[in-house]
Amino acid sequence: MKTPGATAHPRRNLSLVRSPLGRGLVLTSCLGLLAGCSTIKPKPLTKAELETHTKAASAAAVADVPPLSASLTLDEAIARALKYNLNQRARLLEQSLAFNVWKAGNYDLLPSALASAGYRHRDKDLVTRSTDSVTGQPSLANPYISSERESMLYDLGFSWSVVDFTLGYYNARQNADRVLIAAEHRRKAMHALTREVTEAFWRMASAQSLLGDVRKTIADAEAAVADSAKESSENLRSPVESLRFQRQLLENIRLLSNIERDFTTARSTLANLVNLPLSQEFTVAEPQVPADVLILEIPVDRLERLALRQNAALREEIYNERIALAEVRKTIAGMFPDLSFNYNLRHSTDSYLINDSWREAGILLSQNLGGLLSAPARKRLADGGVELAKQRKVAAHMALLAQVHIARLELAAQHRQLVLSERIWTIDRGIRDQAANREAAQTEGALGRVAAETAAIVSMLRRYQALADYQTASGALQSTLGLEINLKSVGDMSLEDLTAAVSAWQKSWQAGELPDESAPVDLATAP
Repeated sequence: MKTPGATAHPRRNLSLVRSPLGRGLVLTSCLGLLAGCSTIKPKPLTKAELETHTKAASAAAVADVPPLSASLTLDEAIARALKYNLNQRARLLEQSLAFNVWKAGNYDLLPSALASAGYRHRDKDLVTRSTDSVTGQPSLANPYISSERESMLYDLGFSWSVVDFTLGYYNARQNADRVLIAAEHRRKAMHALTREVTEAFWRMASAQSLLGDVRKTIADAEAAVADSAKESSENLRSPVESLRFQRQLLENIRLLSNIERDFTTARSTLANLVNLPLSQEFTVAEPQVPADVLILEIPVDRLERLALRQNAALREEIYNERIALAEVRKTIAGMFPDLSFNYNLRHSTDSYLINDSWREAGILLSQNLGGLLSAPARKRLADGGVELAKQRKVAAHMALLAQVHIARLELAAQHRQLVLSERIWTIDRGIRDQAANREAAQTEGALGRVAAETAAIVSMLRRYQALADYQTASGALQSTLGLEINLKSVGDMSLEDLTAAVSAWQKSWQAGELPDESAPVDLATAP
């Protein structure tokens, strides 16, 4: 047996790190590092760093985006937006992130494993005395050392808790529902993006058709104003008549200038939505607009049933209710005592130990007494969340039924406006041709022709606006019914296949084809 004055174990001086000087150096270095961290200053971006980030962002925005080789059709515009639009990509990443959170959370159901290795040092030996258990007097034996000054302890343990498993189970169920909610968010974003692309496409089509006529008519009107001013200065026409003539022409110029201003942003808006270079010049190919709206011939009660099965907003509220119910069960589980099991494998380098490797196992029953005090309040909070989720679901249910009727009536009204706009534009086009003929025959002045040209342009513009409003109303009804292009993975589809899928979907919608009511509900899934 060693005595207090015995020589230290030979391993105590194996390295400088274990010596008092070495430990002092390590401590000093750590303190210096901490002091250095406290003096770190903000570091603004340099010009070179900004340029690097800008180039990287620009390259990432157009990565894998094929160039446009022909006129852009509406089907291809929607396909490009679904595949390359940056906000849509963010929605896909959001869904993917929720999916990964759910997958990672499933590992919380497994027993926890912990491996550790620790170093222990004391500057003096652990010297102990003993006392006789019968007499209570100190033992006559000399004090003895029971452990080394330095030792390493290795530990590999497993533990499993009933409450932790229960909470992990309900957390996994909630995360799974959040994956489905992210999928419904992606569906709603796809509906909104399709409507935005459709509206921008028809604005671009109207600009492409009318911009040349608008600029020519503005030039003609300005020339007529100059001629009228010249005639007035030469006393060839009365001043009042000349001023009225010029005012009418200037009103037409102002109207046409506003139209021209709106046209100049149409191409940039569409290019941004489909992720084409903003500086690229391109044209659009106008699709044929159907004369009849067959979807309006379907009974409204069938549309209601379809919306209740497929609508993304209503599904989201149902998933939120399930999450709230799981929260109640988590709260109840936290009130019960926790039963935990643990098993450890341990090894120590302390040479004083006779058994330097051993196993430990244990069972622990515990109860958080403080948690019991707050349990009723937490239970009421969870129950309130369930009631709120149920109320929101009922409100979404009733609002959806109203939206079906409103969207259906809006589509019918926009179709009537489209038909009227077509007829008015046909009439104004005839008036414009007659005014041009009368001016050529010198039976009418330039004012009549400019006014007729302006009216024809405005009628044509309103026709395109009616087309855009009709397509937007059609998209709103699709969104309300929860109908969209059947796509499993946009990233795995080529642009050609995606365009063909969009075209097939548009044809089926125009034909008034709806999903079979006897088919199972097509639940949103993770990417």
